Amino acid sequence: MKVLVVDDDAINRLILRKVFEKENHQVFTANNGVEAITILEDESGFNLVITDIMMPQMDGLELLAKIKLNKNIKNLPIIGITSGNIEYFKKATKLSFDILLQKPMDFYEIYSIAQEQARKWLN
Repeated sequence: MKVLVVDDDAINRLILRKVFEKENHQVFTANNGVEAITILEDESGFNLVITDIMMPQMDGLELLAKIKLNKNIKNLPIIGITSGNIEYFKKATKLSFDILLQKPMDFYEIYSIAQEQARKWLN
């Protein structure tokens, strides 16, 4: 699986990277949505994006919109994570995350959910 992890928190990025790499998945990381879009434009073959919502420069909602409005990657599964109010973020945009999870989070639970989402996307 090829995964893009987007979070302005270096510790979250590191832990998620290690969890996925432990299972031999390819992981790219970005500090914010601007970096994430650059990676998605430069690299192909991603199976999943995991993104924080509240980030500087381009937050997770803007990133979600950019991905869903791009014909080449619009079906890419996106898992959103936030320490904010999940119900607010579910209503904040017409577009929706495939899964929206609350921080603090169980990183291995995210891994299991990510595998499930990637499998659905591949089928």
